[in-house]
Amino acid sequence: MAESFGVDAERYDRTRPHYPAAMVARIVAGSPGPDVLDVGCGTGIEARQFQAAGCKVLGVDPDARMAGFARREGLEVEVSTFETWEPAGRDFDAVIAGQAWHWVDPVAGAVKAARVLRPGGRLAVFWNAFQIPPDLGAAIAAVYRRIMPDAPIYQRGMSGSDAHAPLSAKAADGVRQAGAFGDVEEWRFGWERPYTRDEWLDLLPTTGTHTRLPAATLREVLAGVGAAVDAAGGGFTMRYTTVVVTAARGTS
Repeated sequence: MAESFGVDAERYDRTRPHYPAAMVARIVAGSPGPDVLDVGCGTGIEARQFQAAGCKVLGVDPDARMAGFARREGLEVEVSTFETWEPAGRDFDAVIAGQAWHWVDPVAGAVKAARVLRPGGRLAVFWNAFQIPPDLGAAIAAVYRRIMPDAPIYQRGMSGSDAHAPLSAKAADGVRQAGAFGDVEEWRFGWERPYTRDEWLDLLPTTGTHTRLPAATLREVLAGVGAAVDAAGGGFTMRYTTVVVTAARGTS
């Protein structure tokens, strides 16, 4: 499924949420220099944020369509999975991954990150976890129960950062097993973003299983979700928690 997101790279880049400036600043401050490798960079959402913070960013992504979009936005990107990517002697001050590390083998990925990080370099992988207002979440879950009864992931309300706890725990375990890093830390950044009905329906096709739904099913889902948002007043405020799993490579 990782390469299904490139079906509409322009929509993905336009609608997907960015990351808190405080997160970017903390990762930059905790790295020994400005050279950043962005694993699973996609269209370059987080890469451009790190560029704006003064970093030099190289992206790696397995989807040529996403990489092509990122290049048109001025980023340097190489098409490859991270596990098979060849660094060719290059090293970095930070290795980052936004919404992507769960597509990487957690141990092999951490070992590869340690290989390309300079002493003291930082690995930081992060996800935006979201929580829809409870009443709206229940109404939307009812839509999925009706249309997609065999897709249980969409039949429950989102639980904020807890929804990503399995991903962050797996990432942290992989970093520890790599044996090349110091203590693993988890950083959290809370923030909010308002959505209109149309903004949310524009974003939804870029997420998870939605990227692979038959067109008729997707239209039915969007109509049902749109009706639920309309009933809630035509918009809502999403609560986000950006969860970061991070550790610094040993200096030896």
